[in-house]
Amino acid sequence: MVYVTGPLLYGAAAGAAGTTALDVVSYGDMLVRGRPASSTPETTVRRLAQRLHLRIPGEGRAEESRVAALGALTGLAAGTGMGVMLGLAHAAGWRPARSSRYAVAVIGALVATNGPMTALGVTDPRTWSATDWVSDIVPHLAYALVTVSVFDRMVGGAPAAP
Repeated sequence: MVYVTGPLLYGAAAGAAGTTALDVVSYGDMLVRGRPASSTPETTVRRLAQRLHLRIPGEGRAEESRVAALGALTGLAAGTGMGVMLGLAHAAGWRPARSSRYAVAVIGALVATNGPMTALGVTDPRTWSATDWVSDIVPHLAYALVTVSVFDRMVGGAPAAP
């Protein structure tokens, strides 16, 4: 049990660190290009609540604030959850090359964040421009780099470089 608990906690911490890196890169992009924040997390929360027949409490600004908070928290949950999955895989004996772990982390994070949005009809990646793709992939690459690197340090090293 202790063997699984450590990697799970390390994975959660690494995923949280990776999520912070993703946010820094995303907000940096907004700062440099002057682009607005994406409304897709909030739209996803509203669509999910609608599909589940749940009401988000409050009226007006209070409801909007809760939806914004839930949108941000779902991103944190996805990033932390992906880190937990990496920790579980490590606890199960998965020890691929670092490049493979980066690939799994970035693909997992992309699917965890964009999958629900696509499934709920909030966005359609097939219609994205090259700029849209870069704006989405670069922060997720930062997520993977930080998550895998932090996890490796926490578990006391990593397998040989790719």
